[in-house]
Amino acid sequence: MLDHLCITVSDLAQSKRFYARALAPLGYRMTIDRAEGVGFGVVAGALRSRDPDGEFWIAPGTPRPELVHFAFAAETHADVDAFHAEAVAAGGEDNGAPGLRVRYHPHYYAAFILDPDRYNIEAVCHDAARHSDGKH
Repeated sequence: MLDHLCITVSDLAQSKRFYARALAPLGYRMTIDRAEGVGFGVVAGALRSRDPDGEFWIAPGTPRPELVHFAFAAETHADVDAFHAEAVAAGGEDNGAPGLRVRYHPHYYAAFILDPDRYNIEAVCHDAARHSDGKH
């Protein structure tokens, strides 16, 4: 059910080498390598990553284990919308209304919420205009 995780690291190059090696036995490979972050994912098989850029990310910054970002997979855009509405109704704080985030990829539809402890949680659908009826 989780779509992706991202942690900040103090030395991106060192962490990139570490995770590339440590995760290789699990079927992960580097799927994207940018200055703002490196993604790792499983590109084939039953455990293939749903996110085309991988489900585990590292990004440069000050490591803050207490500040973690979680993204949960959503089947449709309507599910993302419903997540956002219910989370706000339950006391969460809007941290990004439902919508496309094309800077990630052309079909990245997501919403962000700060939970009561201020963890940044997200729901994301990677399919192009996928609605609750399964139509595109």
